Amino acid sequence: MNAPTLGPEFVGRTGQILERLNRLYPTLIDLSLTRLETLLARLGHPERHLPPVVHVAGTNGKGSTCAFMRAVAEAGGWRVHVLTSPHLVHVTERFRIAGRIVTESELASVLEEIEQVNAGAPITVFEVLTAAGFMLFSRHPADLAIVEVGLGGRCDATNVLRHPVACAITAISMDHEAFLGDTLGAIAGEKAGIIKPGVPVTTGRQPAEVMAPLTRTAHEQGSPLWRRDHEWSITPAPDGASLRYHDRHGTLDLPLPGLRGAHQIDNAGLAIATLRASGLPLPQQAWAGIAHARWPARMQRLSGHLAALLPPGWELWLDGGHNPGAGEVLAQVMDEWTDRPTHLIIGMKQTKDATGFLTPLLPRAASIQAVAEKNQHLAQPVADIIAAAGGRATAGPTLHDALTHLAPAAGPDAAPARVIICGSLYLAGVALQLDGWQPD
Repeated sequence: MNAPTLGPEFVGRTGQILERLNRLYPTLIDLSLTRLETLLARLGHPERHLPPVVHVAGTNGKGSTCAFMRAVAEAGGWRVHVLTSPHLVHVTERFRIAGRIVTESELASVLEEIEQVNAGAPITVFEVLTAAGFMLFSRHPADLAIVEVGLGGRCDATNVLRHPVACAITAISMDHEAFLGDTLGAIAGEKAGIIKPGVPVTTGRQPAEVMAPLTRTAHEQGSPLWRRDHEWSITPAPDGASLRYHDRHGTLDLPLPGLRGAHQIDNAGLAIATLRASGLPLPQQAWAGIAHARWPARMQRLSGHLAALLPPGWELWLDGGHNPGAGEVLAQVMDEWTDRPTHLIIGMKQTKDATGFLTPLLPRAASIQAVAEKNQHLAQPVADIIAAAGGRATAGPTLHDALTHLAPAAGPDAAPARVIICGSLYLAGVALQLDGWQPD
């Protein structure tokens, strides 16, 4: 099997180390966790020396749910480690150590240590990055560690964790079918692989085809299952200005989530349910922390160099959703925006279902432009996106071109509009760089 290309975002000292490690990509397919377990044993099992861990799987909403949990715990005064993927601009974004993003120097030192201990054995870069996260987490004191699954669940490298305090499974939809299966039920079965014996597992609203394997696996593992509208609930207040959450521990009156979109209410509720199911002793004031959650490229408003290309009064938004489920969610957001037209700028990864993503968006968009940036890893050709849109889209073909096309096309007397750049986290990374974004 050929090693995957790492993409232009792996740069600097860490990029050089990861490129060397990428040459060790296994030639034989092995979907077990044996390689990483062997490496972790040689490293002294850092995954066994972590603060309480919450493990998060799903198709859409994993990063947002992790962001909500982090915001809640930090509002309670806790130090929080977070391991997420992928990154948008630099690999260091994947590792938040007690509230701060790891420095490249510290990450590079850990990667060099792993490289030396691994001693040329077959390994994947994601396995190396997972090991690095556990090493970093084990070396810095914290009150909570939040670990996001990379792909699937059952065979994901993060699933070497044996004793999390709680697991969460976010919204599941079709994605990565070549690895996880071609039905929702099969994909859900893979995600359910993170459920551990006796460990509570939470989930939001799911279709019946998804809920069946989650329920079955939870029952087999003796794991308490917390489902939205059953064991927990969250509802907007009639005035739309606050939320009410309820479970067997009581009721919470909460502010609106810090992340935009109705779907984020589900993610915020899931984050709260997971922390409450864990039994961790968070103080009462912590729960209002959902208002402070931040997560880049999830309905994020841009205000830098790219936004300056639009006429005064126009808004520029960025969303990294890239599968049919994400397209449905984005369509719901567009339905809420009735005060002005919404234009879309779409770029996608080669392996993604452009038709499935675009189908709910086509009738809602004032215009659609397809783009493929020079530094966009594995960018789908512009012509393919136009074809997937049934000819409705036109060629950008770059973000700069697409944004500068909009004002003349709308006309000199046109009212302000919104523009959403969407379709790919790789495109989102390029957009953030061009806009001048810096992670905090």
